[in-house]
Amino acid sequence: MPTLFGPNFKANPYPTYAWLRDHAPAHSHTNRHGVTTWYITRYDDCLAVLRDHRRFVKDYRNALPSAERGALPAMPPLLRLISNHILNMDEPDHTRLRVLINDAFTVAMVEALAPRLQQIADDLLDRVNDRGEMDLIEDFAFPFPIIVIAELLGIPPEDRARFRRWSSAIVAPTADTARTLRKLEKSRRTMEDFIDYLRAICAQRRAEPRDDLLTSLLQVEADGDRLREEELFSMVLLLIVVGHETSDNLIGNGMLALLEDGGAYRELQSDASIMPLAVEELVRYANPVERAPMRFAAEPVTLHGREMARGDSVSVVLAAANRDPRQFVAPDRLDLTRSPNRHLGFGMGIHYCLGAPLARLEGRIAFTTLLRRLPGLQLAATVESLRWHTHPIMRGLRHLPVTWSRG
Repeated sequence: MPTLFGPNFKANPYPTYAWLRDHAPAHSHTNRHGVTTWYITRYDDCLAVLRDHRRFVKDYRNALPSAERGALPAMPPLLRLISNHILNMDEPDHTRLRVLINDAFTVAMVEALAPRLQQIADDLLDRVNDRGEMDLIEDFAFPFPIIVIAELLGIPPEDRARFRRWSSAIVAPTADTARTLRKLEKSRRTMEDFIDYLRAICAQRRAEPRDDLLTSLLQVEADGDRLREEELFSMVLLLIVVGHETSDNLIGNGMLALLEDGGAYRELQSDASIMPLAVEELVRYANPVERAPMRFAAEPVTLHGREMARGDSVSVVLAAANRDPRQFVAPDRLDLTRSPNRHLGFGMGIHYCLGAPLARLEGRIAFTTLLRRLPGLQLAATVESLRWHTHPIMRGLRHLPVTWSRG
């Protein structure tokens, strides 16, 4: 049976996913707690699940019969705050929040950030340029989106270090609830500090509105409806955790892919006009989000002759779908001008990533700036020695040591 966990798997999951696509496109695994998860790996199947929000729900309670749903114990407040965000909501709650948030997070607003994002990228490289070496994750890929999100929300510069600590401490829930609760308990004090900070800064924005996303989220209204405090806090948490980690992984994974493929690196360096296409290809090829956040079967579903039971977990493996030869020509080749490129890196359907425009902009600016500012950029470690995070959903490097020619 294939192994879908652990550092060795994370280093190169693609052969395993290729085997699953060919031999077990609806593969199930039952853990020691009796929870069954189905791993969906073919592009067409993944697309169908992502678009089917009736049979595949995001809130586990909506997969249970009414009687069982009413008997569930109340969720601990801290876990509810972290879990009860738009990614884990079904209709009609999802539509209500989407309408409110869309008004505060537009493509035009994101594109207007480009000059400031460029300045942030240049400032980060100014700090390391004379050294001729850095950890690309620690010195650039991680702080870049954190600073962007902090500024987008209107967090003062002197509080960025605290934001970084909070980002490291916040833990996304896993399928293992007991493990999640243990992790949350360890970070409880940090989380309470974070919530107290949000309450204070929200009170400040209500008294003195500013031109930032936090003020917009506080002010958005549709048909007399506004975000409740818990919804606002959950949205900010989502932006910090998912927003920064996705971009961090896109920059790190993408640069590793380019440095491994010298031809692609030189092609992008010599022709900046292909950058928008290149970012889409790096999302597809490097898969910063390996698997979509969990869904649950709301009714029995038969796929490839196998039946998912009501309540089973369903994992849409985006990294497998994005390398499916049934959809992509030469899927294991990095083709920076690939078109069309209907990858699933930002999801699909009603849960399509709200932050996709920001992730694309951050990717364009990050890759352009790194290639322009750091001549002779190359890996300072073997690919085999690199270590990957073992996050169940994201795929990203712990460190990426690089060197370049100093002017």
